Amino acid sequence: MPEHNIVADVSGRVWKLEVAEGQQVEEGATLLIVESMKMEIPVEAPAAGTVLRILAAEGDMVTDEQVLVVLASA
Repeated sequence: MPEHNIVADVSGRVWKLEVAEGQQVEEGATLLIVESMKMEIPVEAPAAGTVLRILAAEGDMVTDEQVLVVLASA
């Protein structure tokens, strides 16, 4: 199973986690939401698969290109 490192597109704060480790997701599913400059930016799954690891928690500050989620594609 190939693994995908899902990264933040912008610097900001993790506003909400939408998934849990071990959860199956479809391509395009929102994994989490980053709040930056009063905008909510969804971070989406690039492929269907299983969430292996979540590397950020709600309220964490994250930087551009920081790995947030590791996804194993089906």
